[in-house]
Amino acid sequence: MGSEAKCSKPECDKFVAVNELAKRRGFFWSSFEIYGGSGGFVTYGPLGTRLKQNIENKLRELFVKKIGIYEMESSVIAPGKVFEASGHVDHFKEPMVECQNCKGRFRADHLLEEKGISSAEAEKMTLAEIKEELERHGIVCPDCGGPFGEPQRFLTMFETTIGPYSGAVGYGRPEAAQNIFVEFDRLYTAARERLPFGVIQIGHALRNEISPRQGLIRLREFTIADLEFFFDPEEPCCRFLGEVENEVLPILLCDTRLKECEDTTDVTVREALDRKIIQNEWQAFFMAQAKRLLVELGVPAEKQRFIEKLTWEKAHYSTQSFDQEVLVDRWGWVEVSGHAYRTDFDLASHMKASGADMTVYKEYPNPVEKEELVVKPIMAKLGPIYKGEAAKVAALLAKVPAQEVTDAMEKQGSIMVENYQVFSEQVDISRQKTTVRGTRFIPHVVEPSFGCDRLFYVALEYAYGIKEDRVVMGFPRSIAPVQVGVYPLMGKDGLDTKACQIQNMLANEGFMAEFDETGSIGRRYARADEAGVQLGITVDYDTLKEDTVTIRDRDSWQQVRTAIKDLPALLHDYFYGKKAFKELGVLIKSQ
Repeated sequence: MGSEAKCSKPECDKFVAVNELAKRRGFFWSSFEIYGGSGGFVTYGPLGTRLKQNIENKLRELFVKKIGIYEMESSVIAPGKVFEASGHVDHFKEPMVECQNCKGRFRADHLLEEKGISSAEAEKMTLAEIKEELERHGIVCPDCGGPFGEPQRFLTMFETTIGPYSGAVGYGRPEAAQNIFVEFDRLYTAARERLPFGVIQIGHALRNEISPRQGLIRLREFTIADLEFFFDPEEPCCRFLGEVENEVLPILLCDTRLKECEDTTDVTVREALDRKIIQNEWQAFFMAQAKRLLVELGVPAEKQRFIEKLTWEKAHYSTQSFDQEVLVDRWGWVEVSGHAYRTDFDLASHMKASGADMTVYKEYPNPVEKEELVVKPIMAKLGPIYKGEAAKVAALLAKVPAQEVTDAMEKQGSIMVENYQVFSEQVDISRQKTTVRGTRFIPHVVEPSFGCDRLFYVALEYAYGIKEDRVVMGFPRSIAPVQVGVYPLMGKDGLDTKACQIQNMLANEGFMAEFDETGSIGRRYARADEAGVQLGITVDYDTLKEDTVTIRDRDSWQQVRTAIKDLPALLHDYFYGKKAFKELGVLIKSQ
């Protein structure tokens, strides 16, 4: 994930309040607290685990269920050769400085950003330029005030060994994408050998961050959702484009950023494609879907934007990249998803490094007649010279393009293949007419990539609200960690037994329903509001007489009365968005 703009306010109380609530109510907290903690690791509690799962299921609903993207799951540790081939070992490095007093280590570019130097400027600096800027701004260790040593590049991948052999180097994956590329052949078979198709992987990734100091925004172990969509570059049309072509995307363009201006250009998906702001239809489609996803997580459209990455900001595999950003209270604009057009870089790199064939076959609508050069070794002339190695020489020659062999023979009368010299009289070169029925090519890829922990945090912050001095976590109903709370008015006279029966009935219907009988009913409502429980069902003495219950809405605090027998159908309609709260029963009062 990229860098974040900082909030100009000296104090950002909402960040503090959200994090305090998260610890107290069991959404998340820093891991290993009894041992003093370890930066960059968090533990999700009961409410947080449910909320995070609901957000990840939103991704599955949007991409797997509605679009037909495949899902896979693979290992977090991979052999070193995987990330050598992908370029990560060479490129996944960040500038680091070490304090000469306390030996604390920090991201140099982040220290510069705190002094007002933009992330775009910091990312293109050399180590010498970084040192100069640190000295010019008088930047010292934020922990002890000590001076920094020479900046250096730090590989932010966790390195390990696989098995007992020190030479078997492995890395914790810094993303989930490479597993998809490495397994392309089997995934293509699973997709019935047809393009286009996509594969998503939602899982843990590891980045050995130098100094993670931003809570859920920057972690050493995190959850990422990488979606790789494979298509024929000669047939790049998106069949779903009509569903999103009028969606407005606020984009901060490169030209605007270079002028140090923050004004976005609001364009529809169709306009962005027509004006070549976005190069690929599939990329534009996924950007529109990402915007809609954030709206469903509770982030208004006006609090979102896409920034076009500058040349030096783009990952080594990307020809065009956009970051989707959300405005948060303390950190300003924070990246929550990245959208890259990776062309055939990854498949071609793994094909070259492994020798595995990553091409696919495309049959032409109509066969094409072609005349091509054909080079055949004359074994009767190779044999007497190379004897037992003649077959090897012939095989090496077959790997050389026919035109290259022809040109060499015309110019030099021979060609070198490895350490063997083959002369013109030892080969037969001819032109033959052939019927070509198809071609092989390496598919291109667009990638939307989502940081699930960041999605979790923005959903938490945008849900946080105060109503009459009470915290209310106003999650959208589709991601609320607890859908229904069931409360007996009193813990006696059979009310508790009846409430347990209702909770059990709703649980069997598939609802996340919790039973709570501790404290006064007002305290339970307040506790439920803090946890983001969407609806509260109260069992009172009228319930025993009439088989009806009161349903309370978390956001409006309105209450309706409805029959127990109607609850399952009504609640299913409500959580599927088919009914409003007031349609669940007879409105009786406001709290």
